[in-house]
Amino acid sequence: METEMNADMMLEEYRRYLIYNEKSKSTVSKYVRDAGKFLDFLQTCGGTEDKITKENAMHYKTELMGRYKPSSVNSFLTAMNSFLTFYDRQECRVRLLKIQKRVFTDQNRELTREEYIRLVEAAQNEKKDRLALVMETICGTGIRISELRNITAESLQRGYASVSCKGKERIILIPLKLKDKLKDYCINNDIQSGSIFITRTGKPIDRSNVWTEMNKICERAGISHEKVFPHNMRHLFARTYYGKQKDIVHLADILGHSSIETTRIYTMTSSWEYERQLNEMGLII
Repeated sequence: METEMNADMMLEEYRRYLIYNEKSKSTVSKYVRDAGKFLDFLQTCGGTEDKITKENAMHYKTELMGRYKPSSVNSFLTAMNSFLTFYDRQECRVRLLKIQKRVFTDQNRELTREEYIRLVEAAQNEKKDRLALVMETICGTGIRISELRNITAESLQRGYASVSCKGKERIILIPLKLKDKLKDYCINNDIQSGSIFITRTGKPIDRSNVWTEMNKICERAGISHEKVFPHNMRHLFARTYYGKQKDIVHLADILGHSSIETTRIYTMTSSWEYERQLNEMGLII
């Protein structure tokens, strides 16, 4: 491989490779961006003609470790290793950091049911009906925000939405109470077909639209900005479902996870709840 090949050309080839292998749009964007970060680092490396070496990859890993938390380091390294594999430089790949699994989440970032209700009520009080329904739809079904486009007027007639993500298709059931609310919203906004949650220009809303609106009502709801982001609604759905059903395998299917280990992260309780469980054991005399 010509190591002095233009970085933009290398990244464009890598992008096409990821798309050809049917990676999701968000995955393609992230991997290309992170691979570009690695190439930027290589530009600072002098010495040998071939800058893509095991040594430089290890130096990059060391630099990341000094700037980011372990989970973020592994995220960057995963993209770099994928990029190296594509360019047939497997010998330069590096090992990911070993991270001990946590048994509880940071309670400062965990959204509670009570806080969720306050957010929905704040949106309703601000006449932000679309935002209120978006939050109820995510929290009531466990759907990803990128999948909201699949909640259509037609899906309300069926009672479920069909979602394709990461090469898999699954069915998202729409609870009766939510379905009735969505039907009323469609009537009030003259939505007869297609995606229900759309912008003024008619395009499906995205993560940035929702996140911006949610952050505007944080203070009114009396909730920290750290807790208010769309994906936290999905986590609340997962914790609530698992707390009642105790079926992590079925939950993984509902959420569209390939690995139960991913689902396990979603169902972790807060440090406060974990402490309560330890106290209830009564083993401290």
